[in-house]
Amino acid sequence: MIADQFPWLTAIVILPLIAAAAIPFLPDTDGKTVRWYALSVGIADFVLMCWVFWTHYDPSISTFQIVEKYSWIPSLGINWSVSVDGLSVPLVLLAGLVTTLSIFAAWEVDRKPRLFYFLMLVMYSAQIGVFVAQDIMLLFIVWELELIPVYLLISIWGGQNRRYAATKFLIYTAGASIFILIAALAMGFYGGGNVTFDMVELGLKDYPLGLEILLYGGLFIAFGVKLAIFPFHTWLPDAHGEASSPVSMILAGVLLKMGGYGLIRLNLELLPKAHIYFAPIMAVLGVVNIIYGALNSFGQSNMKRRLANSSISHMGFVLLGIASFTDLGINGALLQMISHGLIASVLFFLAGVTYDRTHTMVMDEMGEIGKVMPKVFALFTAGAMASLALPGMSGFASELSVFVGVATSDVYGTSFRAAIVFLAAVGVILTPIYLLSMLRQLFYNCGTLAACDLEDLDLRNQRENLDEAVCFGNSCVLPGDAQFIDAKPREVAIAFCFLIPIVGIGFYPNMAMQVYDAKTVAVNAEVRESYVQIAQANPRIYAERFLLPKIARAQTAPAVGKITGSESASVFGIVK
Repeated sequence: MIADQFPWLTAIVILPLIAAAAIPFLPDTDGKTVRWYALSVGIADFVLMCWVFWTHYDPSISTFQIVEKYSWIPSLGINWSVSVDGLSVPLVLLAGLVTTLSIFAAWEVDRKPRLFYFLMLVMYSAQIGVFVAQDIMLLFIVWELELIPVYLLISIWGGQNRRYAATKFLIYTAGASIFILIAALAMGFYGGGNVTFDMVELGLKDYPLGLEILLYGGLFIAFGVKLAIFPFHTWLPDAHGEASSPVSMILAGVLLKMGGYGLIRLNLELLPKAHIYFAPIMAVLGVVNIIYGALNSFGQSNMKRRLANSSISHMGFVLLGIASFTDLGINGALLQMISHGLIASVLFFLAGVTYDRTHTMVMDEMGEIGKVMPKVFALFTAGAMASLALPGMSGFASELSVFVGVATSDVYGTSFRAAIVFLAAVGVILTPIYLLSMLRQLFYNCGTLAACDLEDLDLRNQRENLDEAVCFGNSCVLPGDAQFIDAKPREVAIAFCFLIPIVGIGFYPNMAMQVYDAKTVAVNAEVRESYVQIAQANPRIYAERFLLPKIARAQTAPAVGKITGSESASVFGIVK
């Protein structure tokens, strides 16, 4: 009985925050105590959320569960209201896993370790708060809180241009989040009566179509910047290029997903009528993201910038799935967020492992390191295979779901669907090219000569050992002096913590889909019902007014897509 009454979600959110407040008082001189403390807090919070969801969450229910609501600022109608549903649970678990492993990946941070781990734990709390907030103003507050530690983590522990990258990140994301505040106030005050920011109550309001379109557009900009949608994406390569690898893991693994979550939670769920007008635009932008991100990756000689542009490309599939009007498409979008969160995190982690050995991110200076770092090579190859959607990996399951969802949508015209699927497939073809070329440049001889001359090296009268010297780009040393050691047990363990769920989801996608299937089906049913109402009133509105692809008029009463969420597992040969 006590377990049912205890505020578990509140505890999950505030545990890292309270623990962070104790860091300045820990007796520690070399940073070892504080890193063990931060890792213990991260593991404890992750274990707690796993236990709470296992015992208190029912995936067959589409409504909010584990609801905890307390009056916070009554005069403004703001409550501490947290809960979870199918959209929240997988992303909360993803945030917990990625952030905990990022703390473990930052094991050797020796510059201001107290401040570093303090900021990591504060960011941990803010991320979880975004995914469990049921009050839209609370969501805005924790959304803004998350920006502060990210800015400081980049500007203090980043690369040479860290202040520029951190400032650009803050301007883009903080500036765009103003639209969340405006939309929250507009929805909260609309209709008169008591002011409310509760998402359930906001979803029951009947907004005029014009207002709904304006709200949707503002939120689309706010979440689009976070999701790195073209043309709001330029902050991402700079942030990744300068951030330390543990911070890049969180940027790619969690923060990008906050944008996709916001699009489904607020745009799709609260503003379904406006989604009918924006969906074709979203589909086109999704294709642009896929192809633009892939092509831009080819021009990057910096390893992390190439991975950052790869993330831009993969977020295009999230947009396509959200715009598909099918259960399977939306399921695929959420699965893509989970899959990419795991894959991008392990790739950025391994990029950091490689940098620790080579002290460079320029791929042309790393040829042949596969000879002395076979474990890093094997792990990096596995992550790259997952990113290029190799069958048996989670990336394949998510992208296939999106493709089938868009291709079988009964809403868009045949020519529009064919064009979207064809162009997205072009991006899929480009992905293995730039990823495999990256592996070749990193781990094989890329055909360029070393920038140093062995004859000019001071080898301390050991010229008889010249044949044993090892060259890696600008660094030429004797084997005994080389620092290109292979992956340590800690690094292998972190990589496997990501690769195991990547392979598990790849072989059994229903492992993830069953957590949120009921919710995505309910959201899509509401969107399609709004579509039917608008299409019946004006079936040619797109072709006549916006010069966008004509959307076919619905033939029957509101129904879900041709492939329902409950049938989605059959695409992979799985029976529920």
